[in-house]
Amino acid sequence: MQRSKSNSLHNEALEHLVGGVNSPVRAFKSVHGNPIYFDKASGATVTDVDGNELVDFVQSWGPLVHGHSHPQILDAVYKKMQNGTSFGAPHTGEIELAKRVKKRFSHMDKVRFVSSGTEAVMSAVRLARGYTGRDLLVKFEGCYHGHVDSLMVSSGSGLATFGIASSPGIPKDTVATTLIAPLDDDEAVDYLFKEHGHEIAAVIIEPLPANNGLLVQRHEYLANLRTLCHEHGALLIFDEVISGFRFKDGSYGDISGVTPDITALGKIIGGGLPVGAYGARSEIMEKLSPLGPVYQAGTLSGNPLAMAAGIATLDLLDDSAYDHLESLGKILEQCVEPVLEKHGYPMRLMRRGSLFWFSPSAAQPPSRADLIPSDAGTLYSDVHKGLLEKGYMLAPSAYEIGFIATVHQEHHLLGMAKALDEVLQELEW
Repeated sequence: MQRSKSNSLHNEALEHLVGGVNSPVRAFKSVHGNPIYFDKASGATVTDVDGNELVDFVQSWGPLVHGHSHPQILDAVYKKMQNGTSFGAPHTGEIELAKRVKKRFSHMDKVRFVSSGTEAVMSAVRLARGYTGRDLLVKFEGCYHGHVDSLMVSSGSGLATFGIASSPGIPKDTVATTLIAPLDDDEAVDYLFKEHGHEIAAVIIEPLPANNGLLVQRHEYLANLRTLCHEHGALLIFDEVISGFRFKDGSYGDISGVTPDITALGKIIGGGLPVGAYGARSEIMEKLSPLGPVYQAGTLSGNPLAMAAGIATLDLLDDSAYDHLESLGKILEQCVEPVLEKHGYPMRLMRRGSLFWFSPSAAQPPSRADLIPSDAGTLYSDVHKGLLEKGYMLAPSAYEIGFIATVHQEHHLLGMAKALDEVLQELEW
């Protein structure tokens, strides 16, 4: 695959952008080669500046559940654009999208829109601290919640420890208010609440962790978190930025039978435009300004173009759309798993709905980050390179998941499985 124009543009970008990119994983550092520069995209495919067409399973990292350039979404944005791109004032689109969000997240009485998933999580944490009057936050190893200072921490040794900043530029005092526990470890969270229960403002978790692999949690584990929060007066925050609106049966909280106090959302609700949101019952949300003392604001919050894209996206997500996504997911399993088994490659396909991950082990997929094999990046990078050369775009990281969109068709999945078979054969595995 010829990529001379992409390589040239990347060299130019290095002179003007940090690392040539505006988000680190796009730099292709953990896979072979330089990043690919896209020129246009439609449906399930993207076309790069060299004219190569790729079947895309990244889909802008999740927002594009209906694929690229969906005509109904584009039309909704175009029509709204004729009336202006930003008001900085209330408009009907905010109300309409809020109604649609609340319909799927029944514990939400009120919603606040922001401009990204990171901002949604950051604001949810601030709200929880303001509501409870407490400072400590519990998060879990392997769960990424955006580049929020108090959440950019990694765990130390022992059962569960106070956080240590995983990025320079974060004050020690900031991460000192964050406690970390391993995922899928009831003993660890029990210990944290025993020691610090009266100081914990909130527990934050992806109920379906999908930012460091797809680390499916036991529903009993999530239920234990709910019980501990209730008993100690803390709030439970679900980060459903990735999992939100991916499932026919509602939120992932509904699927697990656990109701959080606050949920943070992003990606799909913006239909490809920058949107985040968080919501909760009225007594919590009314602590927010202008009704309460917890301040949060944003110039582009509730942007009319983003609201229009979100409304169109959610309206397209009817029962038949979810049924189609599930049928595609089953096809993916049926055609990819035999290929991995045929070659004995130490990798398994892990899937939940329209989300999938090439788990880097032939063993049972892990439920926590420390169980991911250390050679995950090496195993994945060769597969990524081979599939890319054959026209299939996966995330340029072994720890990022893949996304199926409603515009994918059976031949896209069968084609990727065939390409994977050829790649593994070429690797002489």
